[in-house]
Amino acid sequence: MPLSEPLTTPPTEPALPAGFRWGVSTSAYQIEGAAAEDGRGVSIWDTFTARPGAVRDGHTGATACDHYHRYDEDVALMRGLGLDAYRFSISWPRIQPTGGGTANPAGLAFYDRLVDALLGAGITPLPTLFHWDLPQALEEDGGWLTREIAYRFAEYAEIVADRLGDRIPAWITLNEPFVHMVYGYALGIHAPGRTLMLDALPTAHHQLLGHGLAAAALRERGHEVMIADNLTPVWPASDAEADLAAAAAYDALHNRLFTDPLLLGRYPDLSAYGIGEDLGGCVRPGDLKLIAAPGLDGLGVNYYNPTRIASPTEADGLPFAQAEIEGVPRTAFGWPVAPDGLRQLLVGLRDRYGAALPPITVTENGCSVADEPGPDGAVHDQPRIDYLAGHLDALAEAAAQGVDVRGYFTWSLIDNFEWAEGYHQRFGLVHVDFRTQERTPKDSYAWYRDRIARHRSPR
Repeated sequence: MPLSEPLTTPPTEPALPAGFRWGVSTSAYQIEGAAAEDGRGVSIWDTFTARPGAVRDGHTGATACDHYHRYDEDVALMRGLGLDAYRFSISWPRIQPTGGGTANPAGLAFYDRLVDALLGAGITPLPTLFHWDLPQALEEDGGWLTREIAYRFAEYAEIVADRLGDRIPAWITLNEPFVHMVYGYALGIHAPGRTLMLDALPTAHHQLLGHGLAAAALRERGHEVMIADNLTPVWPASDAEADLAAAAAYDALHNRLFTDPLLLGRYPDLSAYGIGEDLGGCVRPGDLKLIAAPGLDGLGVNYYNPTRIASPTEADGLPFAQAEIEGVPRTAFGWPVAPDGLRQLLVGLRDRYGAALPPITVTENGCSVADEPGPDGAVHDQPRIDYLAGHLDALAEAAAQGVDVRGYFTWSLIDNFEWAEGYHQRFGLVHVDFRTQERTPKDSYAWYRDRIARHRSPR
């Protein structure tokens, strides 16, 4: 095409709303490193990764991507993408090494530098206050199983907002509280490594209580408040009554346990688990009003794949059993690739919550690909491009069906420490050589940059 001719949006690329925000997401423990520098305290992930066998090949986040020292390089990569915003998390142990008391000046200074660098690049910071790296001292006092931690979380939120709030318009309180409850406290796959099964449910209420208290503090300071939930469309294995009941039970646990209190001021029906409305006695009068009262300025949705659910066997011990989704591609992590699941999920949220549903931002979406630099030195990751393109198309279709979608943040900017998988799963638009810390933009980096440019200049 001659350069004088106008560029056109490919016919297979549905338009997204005007004013749509483009971003990338990361989290502190997964990229920062510098775990023992500048007064940072011990987190539950430092403790968990030191446990033999807890993380694949004994990997830790002690160095990770060395973002603590290389943030300027990473901000330059973001600038090259043409991003509107960057979603990152703040390390609670870097701010309050023991989870309480006086703030660590060096920790606050790091985020000062990062925020200023982002603003200098024309990128809006969107911080997440808690992305699973709880100070170890708080875990030793009971962690999210205790009510007191909600008040400590609000205190931490106030400290960070008072230091950075003059440059940050909106905050995300919690990242994926469902996953932290299930993987960290019920199954022991993630830090802190507890295996409490249904006895982990108090951590759901205390995370939500912490959100409510922190949201009130942020609102007092004039900030907008969001939360980022991991949500999934639940597909019954069949139309059989038992499978439908199992799917409803799973949906209540995964999707509704956190969204219903926030948007409707009540917990969903958990009677299939033998759990009453007070979640085993941890809900006190006034709690649900506090959780829902500030409202949400936006709901962050982290979407990776749908979940297929069947009726359980007696050995399952739960009112549902997970079933395979067949006939679809898989990521390197083994997750099924189903872009239309994102459209189904968002339309379903709109239908379920109606006017109570705030504007939606997809705060995480991406896939792991087994990619490495080839003989030409480039990283060709066409499966990731296909994944992102399909999900952005699905997001545009949801918007066309009336869902108020405001933005999309892919996971992730750079390859990083992927929790229990260590450095074996690569989600980044940028390849990281974890021995040298060399960054190499992948083909998907250029594709995402161009997709953003086409949205802004669709001629």
